[in-house]
Amino acid sequence: MKAGLVTFYHIHHYGALLQAAATERAVERFGWDCEIIDYFVNQDNALFKRPTGLGSAAHDAHTALHYQALSERYRRFEKFSRDHLRISDRRYGRFDELAEGPLPYDLILSGSDQIWNPKIFPDGRFDPVFFGTFSQKRRIAYAPSFGVPTIPEGMQAELKGYLDGFSHLSARETQGSAIIRDIAGKDAPVVLDPTLLLTADQWAAMADHPANYPKGGYILCYCISRPGALIPYLERLHQETGLPVVQLCGIRQKVHPKAKQIMDAGPAEFLGLFQNAAYVVTNSFHGTVFSVQFHRPFFTTVSPAELSAPERSRTVSILSRLGLANRVIGKGDTAELLDPVDWEAAEAALTAARKDSLNYLQAALEDRPYAPEAPLSPRSFAPKLAERSRCTGCTACAAGCPHDAITMVRDKTGFDFPEVDLEKCVHCGRCTRLCPVLQERGPAAHLPAAFAAWNRDDAVRKDSTSGGAFTAIAEYVLEGGGVVYGAAMDGHQHLRHIPCFRKEDLWRLRGAKYVQSNLDGVFREIREALKTRPVLFSGTPCQVDGLYRFLGCRPENLTTCDLVCHGVPSPGVWEDEARFIEGNKRRRLANVRFRNKVEGWKNSHFTAVYDDGTADSAPLFATGFGRAFGRALFLRQSCHGCQYTNLNRPGDFTLGDLWGLRPDEFPEQQHAGVSLLLVNTPHGSYLFDQLKLNCQPFPVERAVAGNPRLARPIGPAADRASFFASYAVESFEEVRRQFFRLPSLPVRAAGKLLSPEAKAKLKAKLHR
Repeated sequence: MKAGLVTFYHIHHYGALLQAAATERAVERFGWDCEIIDYFVNQDNALFKRPTGLGSAAHDAHTALHYQALSERYRRFEKFSRDHLRISDRRYGRFDELAEGPLPYDLILSGSDQIWNPKIFPDGRFDPVFFGTFSQKRRIAYAPSFGVPTIPEGMQAELKGYLDGFSHLSARETQGSAIIRDIAGKDAPVVLDPTLLLTADQWAAMADHPANYPKGGYILCYCISRPGALIPYLERLHQETGLPVVQLCGIRQKVHPKAKQIMDAGPAEFLGLFQNAAYVVTNSFHGTVFSVQFHRPFFTTVSPAELSAPERSRTVSILSRLGLANRVIGKGDTAELLDPVDWEAAEAALTAARKDSLNYLQAALEDRPYAPEAPLSPRSFAPKLAERSRCTGCTACAAGCPHDAITMVRDKTGFDFPEVDLEKCVHCGRCTRLCPVLQERGPAAHLPAAFAAWNRDDAVRKDSTSGGAFTAIAEYVLEGGGVVYGAAMDGHQHLRHIPCFRKEDLWRLRGAKYVQSNLDGVFREIREALKTRPVLFSGTPCQVDGLYRFLGCRPENLTTCDLVCHGVPSPGVWEDEARFIEGNKRRRLANVRFRNKVEGWKNSHFTAVYDDGTADSAPLFATGFGRAFGRALFLRQSCHGCQYTNLNRPGDFTLGDLWGLRPDEFPEQQHAGVSLLLVNTPHGSYLFDQLKLNCQPFPVERAVAGNPRLARPIGPAADRASFFASYAVESFEEVRRQFFRLPSLPVRAAGKLLSPEAKAKLKAKLHR
């Protein structure tokens, strides 16, 4: 029996050739012959580019300077292809050439790589060859990738027609499996990349290590894009170990001033370099794979989009499966620099996953149903909580655990996350039921009523961030014998929610604080307080929703205010910034106002008051912390996918600044500050009628236009992962120097000249 494999194999890319070689060998272990169908399309290995402008000219100039090494690389790729790939004698350039046949195959296999990504091809459409539609023979798929999170509009029916012709479907990533299920209504198991189907010994047999290469004891750096967050780890590894840096050139940019660049490596040399490295830093999926295969301690990075949605990342997916997700840089649970890797456990997990994927391949080849092995009992694992990338830190799970098995622990990003003590956990599932992220939010009953609002007390209004609406609500609750919970700084510049029983103490809760507050024990306190008195809770929408989930109801004597939230900054970063300010000024901070109206509402100042009575004040976005906050550098990861950035608000009220006012609207009020007040519930509507506030109705659509966080979450900064990588391994002073400084003059100029649409497109490209 003979299988014809359609895959990417010709282009001189390490991953492409190695996955093709692995697929052939995996098929042949089941008694089949396997041959790559030599379909040559959209693949150009020429050393010199066709002239298209300055970019191609610079590339060709670099090629000319390193021609000997790059021509040797070309030769080695061609040799590896001849030695390790079985390719059809005939080359095909068009679909109709294949369809005319005859072809000597009993089965067509659509192999791995992004062969089902329409954006790869010049016309932006699917190439039907990679779906095997040129043949009437049975078709199966092993680990193809779509490479995109969704199928472009208008192409779903075409894709369904292609997928319907397969007897067996699988996918390389979770998102690909979901696309197949949604489009074709078929289950497609997620299987290993073919390079993981072979063992380290099989790969070692194909490896080569030329005499002029380093013999071992080096840090291997392999980047296929700008190194970004890898740099601080590479530099610290070099400093800590004293080992030399060897750069395998996926990109031509030198990643380290002392790196030995290797430009002539083919696939065999690629394998040899990984096999002999002491450490690896990489942003390549296959660089990660071969670090695992050869048990090389490694660190890897993924794109900002993959960090935000790790379920879409093949790198995070396989490392999670192997228990090695802590080797991804830029996450709060990244391993320490020199932490050992538990290779025994990782290899056991890989062996099990390899067996499962090979079982699928064998079932597909033999045209029989595939039945995955039953997973281990759920009681072997920790209870299901939100993925770290989605966890808001609301504390509902910790507060609601009846056995106190969950505590909130600060990670390397400076945020608190739940950790489960499996000795105490009885797997009752209460934490899973309480988690707002894991529960579907019901639709809003109606649109909120929007108002422009300002406090009648000028002193309160001056002390507030915008119009002082919060204080009016708080005073009403206190007058009724209630208690108010809000965020306040302590003497160490640590932000936590505290109870307030007197109007005279409300000043501590007023004003924006650009840091996530600590809620440890607060939800339980509120539950007790509600037994005897009214309670007002003010916080971010996720905190308000977490409180309601914890309580399991909406008590009549509970009033809640959620905030129009830009995203919550890291408490750890803020506290380090506070220590930096104190060290720089040689005075202790007594109080901080993140948005002080010393020059009016629209020109907010960051004001630091010291214990000797002196103070510093500057426009917020002229300060390093303010600039970094404004561009979303160190917000919680979940903020970039926030489910509350809409008009379906959890609180009775929503409070924010009424941005977007025209000069002729409330002209006498704008300098002092105007609040946006959304009334979201019948309870909120009843209280609204009792408040001592000046209010004017305001169009809700204009409120949304002026406050984008009522419509969509803010995207992550392109260098967010780089920031947290540096934050994990470098001094805060160095981190601050790198990331809090003014942008370069060209960037500042572009910020002023580019249209909002152009900025949005640029950000989208940077976040991929």
